[in-house]
Amino acid sequence: MLVTWSTPYPQMTGRLLKSIAEEWGCTEGDAAERLSPGGATYFQMREDDVQAIMRHEACMIGSDGLPRDPLPHPRLWGTFPRVLGHYSRDRKLMPLEEAVRRMTGLSASTFHLAGRGLIAPGMIADITIFDPQRIADVATYQNPRQASAGI
Repeated sequence: MLVTWSTPYPQMTGRLLKSIAEEWGCTEGDAAERLSPGGATYFQMREDDVQAIMRHEACMIGSDGLPRDPLPHPRLWGTFPRVLGHYSRDRKLMPLEEAVRRMTGLSASTFHLAGRGLIAPGMIADITIFDPQRIADVATYQNPRQASAGI
């Protein structure tokens, strides 16, 4: 678990909870309580699990990144470019058009977002122009606020 912010211990931002607990000579649970209120990034999914989920036809693409977090998860800036570049172009888990559909039309229709999700007359135009050969996420856990390449 990576500490992303802590009100009583802001200097612990960007450190692993395990390391903090070792330094303080306590359990990770006790360290988490001492750091509260605070936030963290949890590492709970393996890459092969992510890919298996991405292959499922009902998988929609979205992000729950928190923009007000002092050290937000890199997915806040990189979710869509990562899917388009890494999973679609490089890993070939789905065609580019399918990746875009899962980010737009599938989500809009699933959540009944009228007027969104398609490019058509009368629709709200949410458009991003990107280079399919260059699109890539570049945000990291240490430096998450980085604009993606190829947009």
